[in-house]
Amino acid sequence: MDSAAERLVKLLRERSLFLAAAESCTAGMVGSMLGEIPGASACFWGSFVCYTSQAKIRMLGIAEEVLIKYGLVSGETARAMALGALEKSGAHAAVSITGLAGPGGDGSPVPVGTVWIGTALRSGKVQTVQFHFNGPRNTIRLQAAGKALEQIRKQLLEE
Repeated sequence: MDSAAERLVKLLRERSLFLAAAESCTAGMVGSMLGEIPGASACFWGSFVCYTSQAKIRMLGIAEEVLIKYGLVSGETARAMALGALEKSGAHAAVSITGLAGPGGDGSPVPVGTVWIGTALRSGKVQTVQFHFNGPRNTIRLQAAGKALEQIRKQLLEE
C-alpha cells in the first residue's frame, strides 16, 4: 500500500501543483517524508521549520499579537502559519503543524499531544483541525506529520 506521502505526491504531480509546509513541533518531518518519494521535486516547494515564536514571525510573517493572544499551539496560529507559507513560497497549497509533543508541557494549559494542522489553498480555502495524539514525543511527532499529509491531500481532493 502507498504511504500518505506517496499518495500526496501522486496527486500533486497529477494536478501540476506545488506544496509548501510550515512545521513547528515536527521540525521538518513532513519535508523529510515527502523528500523520500522519487519525483517529489516536481511538486514539493519546501518546508519552513519554524520552531520558535521568532522563527514564525520572521520566516512566515505571523503577527506577534496572534501568538500572544492565542498561543503557539492554536488553530489561529496554525492558520497563520499555513497562510504565511502559502504567501512566502508562492506554492499552490500549504500545510502547517503546531503542537506540543512533550514529554513535558510548555507552561500553557495545552495538554501534551495536542496538535493543530492548518491547510491553505491558493483558491482561498483555509482549514484548521485539532488532533490529540498519544505516546512518546517522537511518536506524537510522526503521527502529526502523517496526519498533515493526509489533511492537505483531503483538502485538495475536495477542491
